[in-house]
Amino acid sequence: MAFTVGHYLAERLTQIGLKHHFAVAGDYNLILLDQLIEHGGMKQIYDCNELNCSFAAEGYARANGAAAAVVTFSVGAISAMNGLGGSYAENLPVILISGAPNSNDHGSGRVLHHTIGTTEYNYQMEMAKHVTCAAESITSAETAPEKIDHVIRTALREKKPAYLEIACNVASQPCVRPGPVSSLLSQLTPDQDSLKAALTESLGFLEKAENVVILVGSKLRASEALDETVALADKLGCAVTVMAAAKSFFPETHPGFRGVYWGEVSSPGVEDVVKKADAVITLAPVWNDYSSVGWRDLVRGERVLEVEPHRVTVAGKTFEGFSLKEFVVALTKDAPKKSASLAVPYKPVTLPEKDPAAPLTNDEMTRQINALVDSKTTLYAETGDSWFNAIRMNLPEGAKVESEMQWGHIGWSVPSMFGNAMASPDRQHVLMVGDGSFQLTAQEVAQMIRYELPVIIFLINNYGYVIEIKIHDGPYNYIQNWDYAALINCFNQGVPGEESGKYGLGLHATTGAELAEAIEKARKNTRGPTLIECKLDRTDCTETLVKWGKFVAAANSRKPA
Repeated sequence: MAFTVGHYLAERLTQIGLKHHFAVAGDYNLILLDQLIEHGGMKQIYDCNELNCSFAAEGYARANGAAAAVVTFSVGAISAMNGLGGSYAENLPVILISGAPNSNDHGSGRVLHHTIGTTEYNYQMEMAKHVTCAAESITSAETAPEKIDHVIRTALREKKPAYLEIACNVASQPCVRPGPVSSLLSQLTPDQDSLKAALTESLGFLEKAENVVILVGSKLRASEALDETVALADKLGCAVTVMAAAKSFFPETHPGFRGVYWGEVSSPGVEDVVKKADAVITLAPVWNDYSSVGWRDLVRGERVLEVEPHRVTVAGKTFEGFSLKEFVVALTKDAPKKSASLAVPYKPVTLPEKDPAAPLTNDEMTRQINALVDSKTTLYAETGDSWFNAIRMNLPEGAKVESEMQWGHIGWSVPSMFGNAMASPDRQHVLMVGDGSFQLTAQEVAQMIRYELPVIIFLINNYGYVIEIKIHDGPYNYIQNWDYAALINCFNQGVPGEESGKYGLGLHATTGAELAEAIEKARKNTRGPTLIECKLDRTDCTETLVKWGKFVAAANSRKPA
């Protein structure tokens, strides 16, 4: 068997740890898909559409560290760019691979199908450049190895998505074999002088402070410094808080953990912990209008040691030339003991059990979902009130929370959890998603049935976009209601004569007792997904969503300066 361009790509993706890649077929990528299958290093996983495919890869990257999606030209890749935007915003190395027109058609003046009707085909590449860290077009086998390596190396180094398009007649052309993967994984050497200067300034800043607090931000995981942050917290002996998008990025069982900082909608007592500190170490924060509660709660200024992925700012000076991880490791060695901030005890949220026969409430639903979470659970929180329900949950060590607070694409969670479950089959996957969000990407539940993934979906049916209602109400926030649980019967229709396609389970819950019974059935359904439709009153949501929504709405409605 001749080694081809498609084989080279497959070999590199396998070398960086991919066991699967996601795909939607189209006539410009069919030969490439054949080559990937022929190589055999990865299993090809199929999605219902390219939007879902890109978000499935995004979810896979959250669990696996990197991912790949393969789509067709223009009609496929432009749809998938939504997931690329999300991956860029959320710091995830997803490789989007698009089939492309025959190399002989470039410059021919021909109009091709699946294009916008012009004779130039580079518009897709130009679009991709804005949502990726690297983008390459392959029209010859000779240039393929260099371009493939550049795209993958840059994505891994920058923790951002990258784009690759391969002409449909080039994917099966003979190609050299790749060398060791170490050439793609090499790290930049830190600037020791800059690192030493940053440490000297930072240690002097901390020595002068009495009340020190660590605030963990959402880019910390992409900076590969979760364990190193625990070591720093142990050395300092101070209070540790996390931003909402970093929920689970620091163990909640740690003696220094104090909860989620989110300005005026923080966990109980946490706003005071952060605001009363005379030194706050912010690790990889993202300050946008959402995380700052409409620009009201930015943690910056003279009392802040701001540690970003590739820069440290302290005492009016900035330093770069090293990574966050390198800085945290070095700081830990000489960090002073600063335990004053531990004087305020941790105050976890407790939700009392309601009458099992009473109508189901948001609080009771959240309480029961929290009881389901164990150390092997990955909890997905869709954009909306699910964010705030996740924030008030108490997590055992090892539990993970996934959210998308920067990109905020509603419906993202359904295909993303599909990809995440493919990457980490040893974990329990639980999703909280609203009815409005679910309607955007519901088809991917069929793929969960196809691949027999035992995920549990809590579908919150409160008849509309409640988060938008709280931010800015209007008739556009109200949707056509579905019988969501009944959809599973439609998705369960497998190919006649084949065993697959029978294990999805759809259930309704209108009371606490019905929800408890549904959860027990979900636990036993180990060969497919269980969707539990939780019917709530439209006005039943967290108080923090209402409060936060008003502040964000006020920020959005500011008059022109």
